[in-house]
Amino acid sequence: MPGPLHGVRILDMTGMISGPMATMLLADQGADVIKIEPPAGDLMRHYGVMRKGMSSSFLSNNHGKRSLTVDIKAPEGLGIMLKLAATADVLVQNFRPGAIERMGLGEDAVRKVKPDIIYVSISGFGEHGPYAMQRVYDPVIQALCGLAEIQADRETRQPRMVRTVIPDKTTAVTAAQAITAALFGRERTGQGQHVRLAMLDTMVAFLWPEASSSLSYVGDEADPTRGQMGLDLVFKTQDRYITAGAVSDNEWRGMCHALARPDLIDDKRFKTVADRSRNVVVRRRLMSEELAKWPSAEILARLQAENVPCAPVLSRTELLDDEQVHTNGIIEIHDDPVLGKVRQPRPAARFSATPSAVRRLAPYLGANNAELLSELGYAAPDIERLTAAGVLHAQQQPADD
Repeated sequence: MPGPLHGVRILDMTGMISGPMATMLLADQGADVIKIEPPAGDLMRHYGVMRKGMSSSFLSNNHGKRSLTVDIKAPEGLGIMLKLAATADVLVQNFRPGAIERMGLGEDAVRKVKPDIIYVSISGFGEHGPYAMQRVYDPVIQALCGLAEIQADRETRQPRMVRTVIPDKTTAVTAAQAITAALFGRERTGQGQHVRLAMLDTMVAFLWPEASSSLSYVGDEADPTRGQMGLDLVFKTQDRYITAGAVSDNEWRGMCHALARPDLIDDKRFKTVADRSRNVVVRRRLMSEELAKWPSAEILARLQAENVPCAPVLSRTELLDDEQVHTNGIIEIHDDPVLGKVRQPRPAARFSATPSAVRRLAPYLGANNAELLSELGYAAPDIERLTAAGVLHAQQQPADD
């Protein structure tokens, strides 16, 4: 059964993570995503664990797509791209400002062949300003948006990075939502538009509701780091780390009963939500001391019985065997004729009538060259000539391990 975006064609001219992950989410929802790569391929093809010439990093950001490898600098290569653009609903690119125009595939050029296309530009900083022309990777955005400061060491106050590419992936999810919104808008108006999305903009907005909301009232700002330097909500029990948290009055009472410390319920430092917020550092230190007295299985059971949010801190390997993960069917095993058994998470959103799915694994470089050019009306001898001339890159062959 086709997904909700069946019939939508997306040209993916992006590299690394933010753009490819965005279009992968849409491919899972049924869109025909064509990944356009230069002869060297996406840099992510060379990162991660390798099997048969396929990297785990590329695999996990590009499943569901078809691959076209074309030299856009060649006149015939540009011609192929414009013919393909005429068949597309969306074009997504994440080159630095000005680069796509120099290639001959700026918005004006593409809109001449497809007037109602959704043209999407993802950048690090936007098109103007002091950082606009700089190269950008995820840690640069973490540094600028406040995320590194939020993660600062409790003792030294030295900022720290989150050890996963949060800005890239948050931008990917934001871009996927924006693309579907633009497609919905086109259904109502018949008009395409240019969607511009900067990683810096995305992260400032993403962090604001919880991490920066104390800056909302002009003239009455409060220090957003207040209370931030308490212990993390990770606690050591006798045998492993767990997390547990109590926000409401009922949850705090439950926490105190679970810890066999009912005397803390009426402690004036922790009586109300506001009291517990003001005294967060001492409260979390006390919780840490109390939780350390218990075996994890016993205290988790006691906390759950009191309706206190809690869980063991799982390793990424442990989560593969977690009962809730299995019940939800989050991790799927795909049996590929070349790569063998491949583990991937299923699409998170479940549609009752138009299911999302990992419909195919990530393509090898140029795997769909002939198929896609045939769809554009090129004959086999033309495809062979373009390949021999280097306009189309010869298909990557699976490598021996």
